[in-house]
Amino acid sequence: MRILVANARGVVHETFFPKDTVAKLERMGEVIWNDMDRNFTKDELREKLKGIDVCITGWGTPTLDQYVIEEADDLKLVAHTGGTVASLVSDALYDKGVRVISGNDIYARSVAEGVIAYILASLRDIPRYTDMLRKEGWHNGSWWNEGLLNQTVGLVGFGAIAKYLVPMLHAFDTKIKVYSSYLTKEEAEKWGVEVASLEEIFTTCKIISIHSAATPKTYHMINRQLLKMIPQGSLLVNTARGSVIDEEALAQELETGRFKAVLDVYEEEPLPMSSKLRSVPNTILMPHMAGPTIDRRKFVTEALIEDIKNYFSGKSLKLEISREYAKRMTR
Repeated sequence: MRILVANARGVVHETFFPKDTVAKLERMGEVIWNDMDRNFTKDELREKLKGIDVCITGWGTPTLDQYVIEEADDLKLVAHTGGTVASLVSDALYDKGVRVISGNDIYARSVAEGVIAYILASLRDIPRYTDMLRKEGWHNGSWWNEGLLNQTVGLVGFGAIAKYLVPMLHAFDTKIKVYSSYLTKEEAEKWGVEVASLEEIFTTCKIISIHSAATPKTYHMINRQLLKMIPQGSLLVNTARGSVIDEEALAQELETGRFKAVLDVYEEEPLPMSSKLRSVPNTILMPHMAGPTIDRRKFVTEALIEDIKNYFSGKSLKLEISREYAKRMTR
């Protein structure tokens, strides 16, 4: 078996490929590494793919389109160390019969954990009281905080992250409402959630968490009208993609102080210094760090290695991304 690792060298590479993981990979066959500190160009990747059975890819790997894979006659499997493959795969790749796996499922669980952390940090107002303790010595006696127990939570979208998040939320005895184009009432019952409209979620839920992929259909899906419906004292969390929310409208609604927000993603990243979001009240801003946490990257690569073994031993793939699923992923 010949394996091409397209990931560029550097600090990020080392988190995905520590020494023990490299050893596991190299025991599987001949491994050809990208020894540059940059990603391959399309021409370079096209040339490197000749005679390769498995291509391991990462953030910034060129799209595996008709041109890139034209002479990759031995290519059988693409293993992506990222989550979404929407910008990596193509119809030409699937038409060629190449199977695709990614770290999406491993990432999803870590992001779900991040959502819980964000919700608790905001409801308990941890940043504020940490700052108060440092500057003032103690709270002033009129402090106020809240918890997640027995709250009503609305999820916008029901993909891999939301499916890991729901059992975590159940541990807090929450009532969960879900807006999704794909979730049936029967499936909702199995998960212990209620199917709801966007309007219902934005008018009845104490906590609203966004989990929709960024597609042309979801661009600014959370518009000014919905944002105005958020009840006093509620919390909006976005760990999906910034473009799902009308950011200008969000900043204006947050300026009223009516509700809180934890934002991990933005329409433009890094978030511009001129962004109004930097100065609005009741907001925790994070630089796209909900997940995966760095310590999980090794587990992504090792899960991919196990699935590569599954493929060549004729077993089913645990991390496979079908053509249809890829089209629903964030681009």
